[in-house]
Amino acid sequence: MASELTYRGGSAATGSASNGGEYSPKPSKPLSWLSRAARYAAAEHRPVFALAGMLFAAALFTFSSPSTPSPSEPAASVGFNHLAVAGHPSFHESVGGKVPLGLRRRALRVLVTGGAGFVGSHLVDRLVERGDSVIVVDNFFTGRKGNVAHHLQNPRFEVIRHDVVEPILLEVDQIYHLACPASPVHYKWHKTNVVGTLNMLGLAKRIGARFLLTSTSEVYGDPLQHPQVETYWGNVNPIGVRSCYDEGKRTAETLTMDYHRGANLEVRIARIFNTYGPRMCIDDGRVVSNFVAQALRKEPLTVYGDGKQTRSFQYVSDLVEGLMKLMEGDHIGPFNLGNPGEFTMLELAKVVQDTIDPDARIEFRPNTADDPHKRKPDISRAKELLGWEPKVPLREGLPRMVTDFRKRIFGDQGESTEAAGGLS
Repeated sequence: MASELTYRGGSAATGSASNGGEYSPKPSKPLSWLSRAARYAAAEHRPVFALAGMLFAAALFTFSSPSTPSPSEPAASVGFNHLAVAGHPSFHESVGGKVPLGLRRRALRVLVTGGAGFVGSHLVDRLVERGDSVIVVDNFFTGRKGNVAHHLQNPRFEVIRHDVVEPILLEVDQIYHLACPASPVHYKWHKTNVVGTLNMLGLAKRIGARFLLTSTSEVYGDPLQHPQVETYWGNVNPIGVRSCYDEGKRTAETLTMDYHRGANLEVRIARIFNTYGPRMCIDDGRVVSNFVAQALRKEPLTVYGDGKQTRSFQYVSDLVEGLMKLMEGDHIGPFNLGNPGEFTMLELAKVVQDTIDPDARIEFRPNTADDPHKRKPDISRAKELLGWEPKVPLREGLPRMVTDFRKRIFGDQGESTEAAGGLS
């Protein structure tokens, strides 16, 4: 059956029936659209507020005179594709400009992948303290809810249980990509380095966020250059038992720079050296946590090889400071973030003995394959361009870590033992 048009409205139907003729529409009134707009504005307040806001913004931009730098001063902002390569960075409001004089820094919305982990949770503490809104994305494989539990009542804090090897869509200003198992016990079973990094780069591109990749000193492999500078390409065995981590991070750096060059994405790259401090995973295979846990449990300190291989150890608060300076600065990197103080494994064991138990026994075991012989960062670039260098020496930072480990290993018993030791 064919459709027919039905005219709604009693007056039109009645008029056509009574007159017996065809329907003729009413003549349009002049400027009827203006009266309808006025009636709508009177009934709905939103257009009025929108119009008032536009008028206010127009007046603000009209009467405010932009400040232009003098010829002797550098420009106040940095171009999107032309990041500065010299000088010290200024504190930035967001992903780009300086904070105008007399105005407070705008709070940012920041994503921290792996934010419930060792380094990530300390970074979250600083970001929340600074006034930012923080979203933690973590699959809790090595992260612990207890590391961020003190923020759960904060309305500017959010935790999402999610594995970054699967895509996720969030609206943020900055992305700190820390998610990756960083201990030999865990990292070879997971594809976070490549797939997770690719997903986070895709997110940053989609929403226009600044992206910081936490790479590692492992990209230098077993270095032939000492100390290591950022321009050194490394000495890595691509098929070794440790290479999944080394090569994964090298690939992540490559992807990050590809997104910067190809998609104009703002990126930062940090190469992190050995880091220690509270909230480290106990028994995760890293040398500092191994030594501390073994000494507290009255077990022998296991030294692999002859103990003459060297590492540099930075306290976690120093690393967090470096990451934030890098994110807020004008320089892409990569930057070495580490403490140039160098210790052999035997010297580290001696510091642990002095801190926890002078009678702790050292036990030597065969060394693992591809274990680097030396590792020490050259941080000249970070000093010059970021204004950063570590402040906490090993003998000052290690007791703080021991207090945390004692509490987690022994609980209340550890606290009472420590208190009794302090009274004696």
